Amino acid sequence: MGITEDITEEKEAEDHIRNLVFYDTLTQLPNRRLLNDRLGQAQAVSKRSGRYGAVMFLDLDNFKSLNDTHGHNVGDLLLIEVAHRITRCVREMDTVARFGGDEFVVMLSDLDVDKELSVAQAGIVAEKIRITLAEPYLLTCKYDGNIETTVEHHCTASIGLVLFIDHEASQEDILKWADIAMYQAKVAGRNITRSLCVTSSDMP
Repeated sequence: MGITEDITEEKEAEDHIRNLVFYDTLTQLPNRRLLNDRLGQAQAVSKRSGRYGAVMFLDLDNFKSLNDTHGHNVGDLLLIEVAHRITRCVREMDTVARFGGDEFVVMLSDLDVDKELSVAQAGIVAEKIRITLAEPYLLTCKYDGNIETTVEHHCTASIGLVLFIDHEASQEDILKWADIAMYQAKVAGRNITRSLCVTSSDMP
């Protein structure tokens, strides 16, 4: 019995450490480290299958105003709900990660061998995410005295999209180009998806 308890405690401690290393503590989504690992795996799979993958960089358009008005506790509730909504828009095999702050990354793997079909597939998912995130949020929080207050918030997202295949580009470059595309979406008016290029191989 004592040996079993020791092994159980050791396993729980290992799981806790792994969770801290690879997952975001607020949303329980994969963090940057695990995202990079999965992106590397997706590139390896792409090399074998000849299928494209896609990376989306998402940034919430008016997150700061929520934090400034209602505090970080309410902002955290929004980030948790955003994580849930994005996850419901993708397949189980795909990866949704919190990149930091109000930035999220979605990685779609195993799309199609045809470039244009892959562009279309990724675009459909991006649009589904954009529409889902634009729906109103009802955030219930407790203030002093355990008084519950519900805050209604409207939040949209700017999305940058880039495709990848094989190891034609590094993980760092793929994420950088998706980030650039997201910035272009913000400049263009926000609450839109912008594809920077058809694939990462089109970049210099």
